Amino acid sequence: MKNILANTKLAFIGCGVMAESIVAGLLRKELVAADRIVASHPRKGRRAELNEKYGIAVFEENADAVENIRAGEDSIVVLCVKPQRLKGVLDELRGTVAPDQTIVSIIAGAKIETISEALGNRRIVRAMPNTPSQIGAGITAWTSTDEVSDREKAQIRALLTALGKELHVETENMIDMATSLSATGPTYIFLVMEALTDAGVHLGFSREMAKELVQETMLGSVKFAIESHKHPAELRNMVTSPGGTSADAIYQMEKGGLRTVLSKAVYAAYQRAVALGQKK
Repeated sequence: MKNILANTKLAFIGCGVMAESIVAGLLRKELVAADRIVASHPRKGRRAELNEKYGIAVFEENADAVENIRAGEDSIVVLCVKPQRLKGVLDELRGTVAPDQTIVSIIAGAKIETISEALGNRRIVRAMPNTPSQIGAGITAWTSTDEVSDREKAQIRALLTALGKELHVETENMIDMATSLSATGPTYIFLVMEALTDAGVHLGFSREMAKELVQETMLGSVKFAIESHKHPAELRNMVTSPGGTSADAIYQMEKGGLRTVLSKAVYAAYQRAVALGQKK
């Protein structure tokens, strides 16, 4: 299969953990050569670290990184800064990003229209990866403007495979929804893992033993759910015998309102994602 990113130049504006994960994935999968990737970061030590580790050019100024790739036939600008820095970064890039360059934003809450108006560009992709992307096991929801061509969408799909799986959604609001469900999702999982591990310690296991039992149980359960193609309720019924341990455990979780708490948590995260996009 032809590598659609082979001749593409990429500029990562802000190169923190998630941007580094994309760079590492692209190089590991040999989708893009190091000499076709540039990045920006304000801290000298971080610039040196990225250059030494991946062999990519890293600039102090965001505009310099974009200028470096403008001559390429295919080029993608990836915005990876924190939400509170977005306005300043867009001001810095105004007039530097070309109208025919594809812009990918992984900034939580950053609206497509905000980016478009600031940069005078309509070829915009908004994506939301999650923490497991750091080991290539994530899932990234993404959407794009109508001006992004089918070929450019194929490039984005290839780019996001560096983080794991990708899922195209039809509307921008679904990105805020994915922010609350899949991007914030590891938070819910980690908290449950912590609570179960603590419960195991309370029973008498050492913390290391409890942690291993919980982690392997969760990992195996997810793999089983994926391979069985069954509804979670059906899987739960499979392991719930009348009068058994699972039945007692489920009764306590339902009594404690676990479903409601999780639903409220997801909705609170969604509201926060929407609010981030409304800040000027």
